[in-house]
Amino acid sequence: MTSPGSQDRRAVARGRLARVPATAAADVLVASAGIARSLAARESDIVRSMTSLLAHDIDQLDEDPVLVELLEASVHGNVSTIIHVLANDIPVDHLQPTTAAVEYALRLAQRDVPSNSLVRAYHMGQNDMMRQCFEEIHKLELDSSLELPVLEHISDVIYNYIDWITLFVFDAYESERRRWIGAQGNVHSSTIHTLLADTSENSTAFENQTGYRLDQQHLAVVVWDSAPDAATTLGSIDDIARRTAAFAKSNDPPIITAIDRRTVWAWIPLGSRTSALDTSELSSVLNLDDSTRLAAGLPAYGIQGFRRSHEQARAAYSVATVPGTPTRSIVGFGDKGVAIVSLLAQNLDSTRAWVWERLGPLAEDTPAAAILRTTLNAYFAHDESHLRAAQHLNLHRNTVKYRINKALDQHTVSADKLDLALALQVCEFLGPSVLKPM
Repeated sequence: MTSPGSQDRRAVARGRLARVPATAAADVLVASAGIARSLAARESDIVRSMTSLLAHDIDQLDEDPVLVELLEASVHGNVSTIIHVLANDIPVDHLQPTTAAVEYALRLAQRDVPSNSLVRAYHMGQNDMMRQCFEEIHKLELDSSLELPVLEHISDVIYNYIDWITLFVFDAYESERRRWIGAQGNVHSSTIHTLLADTSENSTAFENQTGYRLDQQHLAVVVWDSAPDAATTLGSIDDIARRTAAFAKSNDPPIITAIDRRTVWAWIPLGSRTSALDTSELSSVLNLDDSTRLAAGLPAYGIQGFRRSHEQARAAYSVATVPGTPTRSIVGFGDKGVAIVSLLAQNLDSTRAWVWERLGPLAEDTPAAAILRTTLNAYFAHDESHLRAAQHLNLHRNTVKYRINKALDQHTVSADKLDLALALQVCEFLGPSVLKPM
């Protein structure tokens, strides 16, 4: 629960914010509104560049595509609010924090991201927003007698808004952190995180605290709910991890920890067995709903295997959670193409440029290009056999042959089949995020 002291601090900040528009002259408000309209015209670009800046420069904000997506939603909500205040001279004492801003703070608390990362993000965002405003003021070439008052007014609005919103989200973060630490089912979280972060081979403390044996094969999985307003509970996600362990015929119960209210990490003990999950069969057994998803690593031995399988599960998760990518209920690191695509997904800008260079018109985000990509991908997957590709696609052999020839005629001058096949796999996994918009 939020303390009275924090409520008082927020009330003071809100009151200070409420006085800002009232103290500005009419011509200052008019000029500020014009600047706000100019900012609104390129709001999407501002949000995108600011999100990229924060994710790149602040530790732990870019480690998970889902967190980056939430960060962008939070940035959008705050930028939009500031523009709205400046453009309409609204009674800011009635402002409420955006849902995205609060949700992002809660998720950072659940992920054990330090609170200073959250506060630093707001101050960096404030600085970047002021830079955008400086550019707009410079473009307007205001009268010298008006330029400084406009700058002071905009600075006051942005500073006081950031002062108020950071107090609010910081209090939300602290309350959630206290609740989350004491949440049932999260007992092993600190111990697991310590083992993952450590590079030593000492497993005694971990085994004593968790009862989980490390001198065996481990299969790591990540289970999460991807819906914007997830109704799935941690209990049901936990159950999916346990059902996966039963499918894998685990020797003992899996060790499971909640990462946030929509995500769990789990390790399935396999004893001496090294067989990877059959993700197609598991998908039919679990029959997951449209939003619940699972990523899996490969079996690996010992304390290093515990870490390595988890890294692989996180890599598969990173492929599955790139915004705009085709939805697969289960993605395994051992599935064809996932390992290499997970590396390429770490730098989407470079990967996108490479795909366009290799595929040419085949990289276009159109139904016609998609048909040719699918056909050519099936052709390479079946050892360049027109017949087997046709059987796989349930098409006539001549239809497949015609499409293959057309696809090969359209792609760029590179004749490297490995590059071409890999670029097609990247398109299959990452979809619109690497395709050329039309």
